[in-house]
Amino acid sequence: MSKALVIVGHGSTQNPDSSAPTWERAEEIRERGLFDEVACCFWKEEPSMREIWHAVESDEVFVVPNFISEGYFTQTVIPRELGLDGPTTERNGRRIHYCEPVGNHARMTEVLLRRAAEVAPGVDPSASSLLIVGHGTSLNDNSARAVKDQVERIAALGIYPEVLAVYMEEAPLVSDWLTLTSQPNVVVVPFFIADGLHSYQDIPVLLGIRAEIGPAASQSDVFHQNPYKLHGRDLYYAAAIGTEPLIADVILEQVRAFESKHAT
Repeated sequence: MSKALVIVGHGSTQNPDSSAPTWERAEEIRERGLFDEVACCFWKEEPSMREIWHAVESDEVFVVPNFISEGYFTQTVIPRELGLDGPTTERNGRRIHYCEPVGNHARMTEVLLRRAAEVAPGVDPSASSLLIVGHGTSLNDNSARAVKDQVERIAALGIYPEVLAVYMEEAPLVSDWLTLTSQPNVVVVPFFIADGLHSYQDIPVLLGIRAEIGPAASQSDVFHQNPYKLHGRDLYYAAAIGTEPLIADVILEQVRAFESKHAT
């Protein structure tokens, strides 16, 4: 029986970098030779979710949403667009397994810690505040909850004296980072899949490291000028967590988790 992996991303009609992490993780997994096929599809870009079944030929397919949390897209949009009716859908001689989104996996804590260490090499975490940035607002409750869950897990490890969930549009605001933190080093990690408009345009302005909105992430140096010297502090700003290569392992872990839970 041939086996395929389909990674589902959101995509964007405005941001040229939105789909890049999904394509990159797919290529990394493809090179490992674990599946006969590895494909991507998107909500806002091509190939669309409804087109993917014309591109994949395998008998058994694992679908993993490259999303930061459960929510409207993972619970409603993706099942509807892919024609899924439960954890496993059998259709036209094919078995399609719907896995949990990457952001739900316990290893996301490891991914966040790795990204924080990478963006501030050689910096003592015991003299650093770690801020994990979410969007906020009632439109994205699950995403906000995902940020809080990660903050609780990392804080419990005792690596950083301050670990805070901050948001763009609800308190505690990322723009208030100076009064929220007390350590000489501040490490900021956006809890988003891609370097979209928020991570390379909005958040830098809210942090005060940019005076105005800049170009797309692929054309910007905002992630490469660390540390930023602000108000007597050293601020380190990371790219979105979804650009971390370790996400490829998390995707595979979600497939294994499905197989273990449902005994495929």
